[in-house]
Amino acid sequence: MTKEPIFTDKVSAPIGPYSPAVRSNGVIYISGQVGRSPTTGKLVTGGVEAEAKQGFSNFEAILTAAGKGFEDVVRTCVYLTDMNDFTAVNAIYSEHFQKPYPARTCIAVAALPQCARFEIDAIVQD
Repeated sequence: MTKEPIFTDKVSAPIGPYSPAVRSNGVIYISGQVGRSPTTGKLVTGGVEAEAKQGFSNFEAILTAAGKGFEDVVRTCVYLTDMNDFTAVNAIYSEHFQKPYPARTCIAVAALPQCARFEIDAIVQD
């Protein structure tokens, strides 16, 4: 099995022992992205919408570093700390994905790293 980590200076460094993404045997696995500023490493202010927009910007930077785009994403998982944010996040999500949409799961969780309200991870066809 081959395993190639994918890094970019367009997102802040991971806060734990993980790679932003890993390419392995024709698949790219993107680690969870929250709304962390690439310059400060802190969550952006402005609530869940601002966090989701920054999270998608980080997500896109990793896709670009892997030589991929949103059209190559086959599965996502969205994590929310408040399911009342579903509609707002869904609107932002729909700005980035076109038909045919990737498969998706949306999960309400008790907490996310750095007290984020939004996180997204993905599986991408290489």
